[in-house]
Amino acid sequence: MVIAGLVLIAAAALLHVWIFVLESLAWTSPRARRTFGLTREQAEATRQMAFNQGFYNLFLAVVAAAGVVVLLRGGPVGVGAALALAGAGSMAAAALVLALSDRSKLRAAAAQGTFPLLGVVALVVGLVTA
Repeated sequence: MVIAGLVLIAAAALLHVWIFVLESLAWTSPRARRTFGLTREQAEATRQMAFNQGFYNLFLAVVAAAGVVVLLRGGPVGVGAALALAGAGSMAAAALVLALSDRSKLRAAAAQGTFPLLGVVALVVGLVTA
């Protein structure tokens, strides 16, 4: 279960790096606008907010990925687990906030929250039963 948790958390980290790219680097591009359902004017008006939010997603990915690396390399289990669970748990919590704050964003919340939530559950179960 530990490996399954780490794979899911790594997938969540990769997804959040992609979200960083869309929000911080490509916010006004046709692809990002299509992904987030924005007009050109809306994207321009929210560009600074999205830039900041993208880095938030990148930092969550870095924390989660650092935990995965520590655990896979045989480092201190407590350190690796804390990093992986803090990163992935924050991703899952942010997805929950998105879902609760705007019902029209349920699909986006599920997309960004499923891997980290399943990863947290699998990693905790794996560590507890090891």
